[in-house]
Amino acid sequence: MTGTGRFRFLATAVAGRAVDVAEAEAGAAAHTDGHVIYVTAGATAERQRHEVLAQSALLGAGSLDRRWTGALRGRPSTARRYLALEGRRVLAGLAGRYPLAAELSLGGEPRTTTAGESLDLARGRTAIPGPPGWFGVIRPGLPPAPAAGPGAQAAGDDLRLEFVPDDDPEDEDDADQGPSEESRILKLFQNPLFASRTVADFFRKLAGGARTPADGPAGVEATVRSIRRAHEAGDHVRPVATRIRFDGGRPGAALGVGGALHPEWDAHRHRYRPDWCRVLDFPLAVPADLSAAGVARDPVLSRSLSRVGLGPTILRGRRDGDEVDTDALVDLFTDLRSGHSPPEHVYLDRRKLERDLGVLILLDASGSAVDADPGGLAVHDHQRRAAACLAAALEELGDRVAVHAFRSHGRHAVHLPAVKTFGQRFGAVGRARLNRLEPSGYTRLGAGIRHAGRILRAEAGTRHRLLVVLSDGFPYDDGYEGRYAEADVAKALEELHADGVACLCLSLGAATEGDVLERVFGAAGHAGAATLAELSPRMDTLFLSALRHLSAPRPP
Repeated sequence: MTGTGRFRFLATAVAGRAVDVAEAEAGAAAHTDGHVIYVTAGATAERQRHEVLAQSALLGAGSLDRRWTGALRGRPSTARRYLALEGRRVLAGLAGRYPLAAELSLGGEPRTTTAGESLDLARGRTAIPGPPGWFGVIRPGLPPAPAAGPGAQAAGDDLRLEFVPDDDPEDEDDADQGPSEESRILKLFQNPLFASRTVADFFRKLAGGARTPADGPAGVEATVRSIRRAHEAGDHVRPVATRIRFDGGRPGAALGVGGALHPEWDAHRHRYRPDWCRVLDFPLAVPADLSAAGVARDPVLSRSLSRVGLGPTILRGRRDGDEVDTDALVDLFTDLRSGHSPPEHVYLDRRKLERDLGVLILLDASGSAVDADPGGLAVHDHQRRAAACLAAALEELGDRVAVHAFRSHGRHAVHLPAVKTFGQRFGAVGRARLNRLEPSGYTRLGAGIRHAGRILRAEAGTRHRLLVVLSDGFPYDDGYEGRYAEADVAKALEELHADGVACLCLSLGAATEGDVLERVFGAAGHAGAATLAELSPRMDTLFLSALRHLSAPRPP
C-alpha cells in the first residue's frame, strides 16, 4: 500500500474507530474533522506518520470532544496552548503500547492528567512551550463523530440522492414472446444478488425464457427515476456529487434550487477574492409527519413588534391639516406678490404610514449550535424557537417574512435551505420544517449574509428590508477563522448597509463574550441574551435601532 493509505491502520488502531488518512490542501497544517486525518501535503513519510499518530491519539483520548473544543472557537492562541498540553499528555499515555510513541522526544513528563486540566491551564497565563510542528492544529468547528453508531451531524432529511438512469427499453424479441413456464434456473438469475440486469437478461434469453410474469400492470418492476432518502448518515458518509437538471434555461428550476457565486474579503491582502464562495438556496423537504408543528407564542414579543412602524410622516403643502406649513405659506405670499394665484395648500399633515417591512430570518444551523447552555438546552433550540416566534409574530402583523437556515461544508458548498419563503405562509409545513431542522456542518457566515441580502432585495418586495441573523457569533470553516473570518463578516454587513438592507444580529443561549460579538457584528445592531424572553420587551427598540442605523449618514 502506498501513499497516505499506508497509515490508515495506525490511525484506526490509535483512534479506536475507522479513520481515513488523506493529504491536506497545499500549505495547510495537519488536522482532522473526526472522519479523516489530513496530513501535510508533500511531507516525508516519517513526518506524516508522526502527524497521524498525534491527531489519532487526540481522537482516541476524547481530546477533541465538543465540551473541550467549544471553548477554543475564535481563540487560536488558546487552541495552540491546549494542543501543546493535550498532545504531550495523550502521546505519553500511548508510550507503553506503541513503540513509535515511546521513541518520540517530547521533553519531560506531561503537565496535566485530563483534558479539563489542559483546557484550564491553556486559558491561563502560565508559560507553555509551543507544540511541535507535527502536532498539526485543532480546528474546533465540527466536533468529531462518536466512536460507534451512525454519525449524528448530517440530518437524514437533508441527504436526498436523485438517480436518473438511462432509459432501458424492452427488447423487440420480448414483445413476441408470451408468458412461459418459470424455471428454477431462471429464478436463479432473477436473484437480487445478480446486480446487472444485462447479465440476467442474457441468461434468460439463452434459456429461451421471457421476463417474469407479474400480476400488476406492465412496467411494475421498473425502477426508473427513483428517489432514495437516507434516514441515517454513517461514520464514513462523504459528499456525493449530484446532477442538477437545466429546465427552461435556468439551472435547477425543476428542483427549486437557486444559487450564486459570491466574493470573500481577504483581510490579509486587503482585497476581495472574486467568485470565491458557491452558495445554494433550496426548499427543505416537506416532513412526512406534521404533528411536530407547534410554535410557542410570545405575547410580549408580539406587543413589542406591533410598535415597530415607520413612525409619523410629515406631509407638507396639504389642503388641510393640524398645523400651518410656514415654508408653504412663504411660498404662497411670494407667488401672490408675483401675480400668480397658486392653490392655498399651506398646512402640515402628520400621518403614520402603513407598515412596509420585509424581514428575512437567517438561522444558524451549523454544528457549533449544538453546544448547550447551563440548563442543558442546546443553542440551536434557543435560536430555532426564536425564529419561530419572530416569524409568527411578524406574519400576524402583516409583514413580509422569510426563514432560511445556513450551514457550510467549505467555500464550494454554502447552503441556505429555505424553511419559509416570502411567498409562503408560516403554516404547519413551515413550522414542521423548522422543528425538524438539525444542525450540521460549519459556519461560513459572510457568504450566508451576502446571499440572504440578495434574496431580500429580489423577493421581499418592500421599501424597508431587515435581515435578522440568529447565530452564536463564531464564524468558522475550512480556511475561514479568526481575524480573517471576522473581517469578512464585517465587510458583508457593510455591503448590506450600502445596498439599503438593515441588519440585526441576535445571539441566544450561547456563551459568547461581548467583545467577540462586537468584532463580528460591530457594523450592525447586535444583542446577546440567555433566552428570547429577555429580549422580547425591547425587540421594538432593536428593530428600530437597526432601521435608523441604515438611514444614518455614514462616515466618509
